[in-house]
Amino acid sequence: QVQLVESGGGLVQVGGSLRLSCAASGVRYAMGWFRQAPGKEREFVVAITWSAGRTLYADSVKGRFTISREYAKNTVYLQMNSLKPEDTAVYYCAAGPLATMRVDSYDYWGQGTQVTVSS
Repeated sequence: QVQLVESGGGLVQVGGSLRLSCAASGVRYAMGWFRQAPGKEREFVVAITWSAGRTLYADSVKGRFTISREYAKNTVYLQMNSLKPEDTAVYYCAAGPLATMRVDSYDYWGQGTQVTVSS
């Protein structure tokens, strides 16, 4: 049974940092992070391939967010720095055969974790 469990969300002030974690079980796939703000569509944030660890970032987070992977724990981390109010959203991790920006490329999703950036 595939399970993705996110953790690490919370409330942070503008300019602050948070680190999200996504622990995967039952699957060894490319992993991605997406986010969804109220009233908006789910949008791509970042992804990482399974084997080579290649990464793909949305322009809005380049230079501020960093994805990493700990293979021994099958866990992906999202380090978020210099947070802005517009980063406020529910963040979801996802697993799929390819690291793409497309929501429909991912087969499995976590339950989401709230990130709120206050100004």
